[in-house]
Amino acid sequence: MPTFTTYDGTELAYHLQGEGEPLVCVPGGAMRASAYLGDLGGLADGRRLILLDLRGTGDSGMPADESTYRVDHQVGDVEALRAHLGLERMDLLAHSAGGNLAQLYAAAHPERLRRTVLVTPTAWAVDLPVTPEQRMEAARLRAGSEPYDTAIDAYERILADAGAGAGGGGGGGEADWDLAAPLFYGRWDAAARAHCAANAHQQNEKAAEAYAGPGAFDPPATRAGLRRVSGEVLVLAAELDGNPRPVLAAELAGLFRRGAVDVQPRAGHFPWLDDPGWFSARVERFLASGV
Repeated sequence: MPTFTTYDGTELAYHLQGEGEPLVCVPGGAMRASAYLGDLGGLADGRRLILLDLRGTGDSGMPADESTYRVDHQVGDVEALRAHLGLERMDLLAHSAGGNLAQLYAAAHPERLRRTVLVTPTAWAVDLPVTPEQRMEAARLRAGSEPYDTAIDAYERILADAGAGAGGGGGGGEADWDLAAPLFYGRWDAAARAHCAANAHQQNEKAAEAYAGPGAFDPPATRAGLRRVSGEVLVLAAELDGNPRPVLAAELAGLFRRGAVDVQPRAGHFPWLDDPGWFSARVERFLASGV
C-alpha cells in the first residue's frame, strides 16, 4: 500500500487498481474510506485508479491538528498527492461530498486538471445546497411499493428534524436512517445492503462533522476560480438521486467554462453499483475524448 507525506507531516495512503492512464479518485461520505468506491463499476479495467484515503480514514494517518479535517485544509492533500505521483496535469474523479473538495481544488489549482468527473456531487463550496423539496422529489419517484413507501416516510421525518435543528444539516434517529437507506440506491439488493452496512466502519464521524464546518467555504471566490479551469468537467447525476437532482447538477456544470451534465438512468447516489457497464463506459468515454 503506497503512502506519501502531505503538507503538515500527516502520512496519507492511497490504493491502486487497474492499469492504464491514472485517475485520481476522491471519496465522499463525508470522510469515508475509499474502499466503498470499489473498482468504480469496472472503470479499473481501462484506468489506473488512484483511490485516496482522506486524512483520518482508511489506511491514512490521523492529523495532529483535528481542525485540518475541514475540507478546505484538505486541498493541500490532493495537491501533495499530485506532486507525489509526478503528474503535471491529472484526471480527477470525486464522489458526493468529495465533490466539494474537488471544486475547492479546481479553484485553487485550475492549471493542474485535465478532465474532471463529479459523480452525484454536493456543491456546498459554490452555495448550491440541495433543498428538502428536491430530496423528497427524488424519493417520491419510488412511491407505490415497499421498502420504498416506508423509506419515504422515514426520510420525511429525517428532513423535518434537520429543518427544525440549528444547522439543518441532518436530523432523524438511526432507525429512520436505516429505513431510508433504500432511497440512496437504484436497487435495494444484497450488494446495496452490504455497501450501506459497510459505512459504519468506513466513515470517520468526528472528521465528517468538521468537514463542512464554519469557514470552510467562500462561494464567490470558488465560483471565480472555477471559471479559470480550462479542462473539461462532467457532472454526472442519477435519475433517482436527490443529491443532487439533475437540474442542480446542470447549475454546477454551468459554473465551468467547459462543463457538461449527464444523467444515469435508474440509478441512485452510488451509480456505479446500479449499472456498472453504463457508468464505466460513460466515464471512460469522457476521459478519453471529452464530453
